[in-house]
Amino acid sequence: MSPLAVVVADNGLVIEVEPDRFEEMVGAALDGLPDEFGRLMRNVAVTVEQDGGPPGLLGLYQGVPLTSRTSRYSGVLPDRITIYRRAICAICRTEQDVAIQVRRTVIHEVGHHFGIDDDRLHELGW
Repeated sequence: MSPLAVVVADNGLVIEVEPDRFEEMVGAALDGLPDEFGRLMRNVAVTVEQDGGPPGLLGLYQGVPLTSRTSRYSGVLPDRITIYRRAICAICRTEQDVAIQVRRTVIHEVGHHFGIDDDRLHELGW
């Protein structure tokens, strides 16, 4: 389990993005991934939590990364990537900021699905 954590400061200008619009942003972020990533993603569900998640988290990957799966990996529930709408909106000022942060968060959590740890993701700018 590896969360995307941020230090959240109250910017006083929290934007509210409607749940349907936010889910469209998550879909667009997933659709924007290179095709080869989509083909390699196995047994993973991406969901949006409309309310706040754990304090300081924008997204959360829960599961067994592809790099840790062995021939014994079978019959398990899907990995789960959760994107926290309220947490992302709370640190953004505009809808464009939300879309950018959603993309960053989705890429970060998908990176965990592929076995990339937080240190390496931060080195890569995610």
